[in-house]
Amino acid sequence: MRRFERKQNVFTNKDALGESYKPERIEERDDEISEYMDALQPVVDGWEPNNVFLYGNTGVGKTAVTEFLLEMLLEDVSQYDDVDLSVISINCKTLNSSYQVAVELVNELRPPGAEISSTGYPQQTVFKKLFQELDDVGGTVLIVLDEVDSIGDRDELLYELPRARSNGKLEDAKVGLIGISNDFKFHDQLDPRVQDTLCERELHFPPYQAPELQNILESRAEVAIAEDACEEGVLNLCAALAARDSGSARQALDLLRLAGEHAENKDDERITLDHVDIARQKLEQERVVEGMRELTENGHFALLAVVSKAAHDETPCRMRDLYQEYLRLCNSAGIDPLAQRSVHNHLSDLRMLGILSAEENRTGSRGNYYSYALDVPFSSAMEALSDVLALDSVLDEIRKTATQAEAA
Repeated sequence: MRRFERKQNVFTNKDALGESYKPERIEERDDEISEYMDALQPVVDGWEPNNVFLYGNTGVGKTAVTEFLLEMLLEDVSQYDDVDLSVISINCKTLNSSYQVAVELVNELRPPGAEISSTGYPQQTVFKKLFQELDDVGGTVLIVLDEVDSIGDRDELLYELPRARSNGKLEDAKVGLIGISNDFKFHDQLDPRVQDTLCERELHFPPYQAPELQNILESRAEVAIAEDACEEGVLNLCAALAARDSGSARQALDLLRLAGEHAENKDDERITLDHVDIARQKLEQERVVEGMRELTENGHFALLAVVSKAAHDETPCRMRDLYQEYLRLCNSAGIDPLAQRSVHNHLSDLRMLGILSAEENRTGSRGNYYSYALDVPFSSAMEALSDVLALDSVLDEIRKTATQAEAA
């Protein structure tokens, strides 16, 4: 049996490719940073802060830029005696209501041992406790709500907080909200009154293009990768794959990191294009598996319907045809099917997770429809479905159909 031993033939600082790494400079976001700084300028000037709403796909720099600028802001305002700035940041991923977010904020503001329970209080009581805690802090308070779309339509806090001072619920604190969302539809789903306040300043972070991702990778590789440990074309391939898929810097960095890990595990001295291809396959599989955890049983069957159509080489496939396939699969498995609208919602979720792609077909004002297709390899989807569905005969039949279609 082999023993543990340190490997450093590829990486000099692998942490520089990780999500927690904070670079000295944010690459390829100069325009967004400039606009963001303008939105935060009232804090420096001693006025009430703007409410800012950031949106864009995962991995395009929203959170990184926010952390970078707020850290700089805290340092820069320290020279002004009349500015007392506090920043509170929470991730709302596991918080699906205003009530839960308010409880989390109260407990962030309170000392250890003085937290309140997450249940048992009327919502307005929790809001009142939050306003009291904010007034106790006083000065300017910026509240960052990352993945704020998790709150859904239970957005009362997003209405109450920006108006708390004008409504007499805050006296000493000047509060500004910074909402960060990956969901482009979230803004439109908000109460119009919330839109008016939360979205005083909106910043869109577009997907990175391949040259931008390559610059980011080159900057990180200087810190993370040993000299001459990267074959020519590796960074270019990582950037191109990520740009083609999602435009995510996180994906590009993960590709490089996983490729390097595979090289080290094989005791190779350089990261090659083959290592990147293996990393790509692993990331795709992980994305499908992670996405599957977000789905119900009917969500699995909605994906299975797309996979079945893909096996017959019938994708992209429009909703009405997918629904018929979904009904057939549910019937064969003996489960109660959902209505077509609910299945459409599951397909939309799969699209948001990056597992499906959707193409809008415009045939007139009343005839528009979407066609869906897999956005991950067929084999990855099949492997993930095999892990969650006890339908060996159905899955074997789909595999057989796919093999025959390839041979034809």
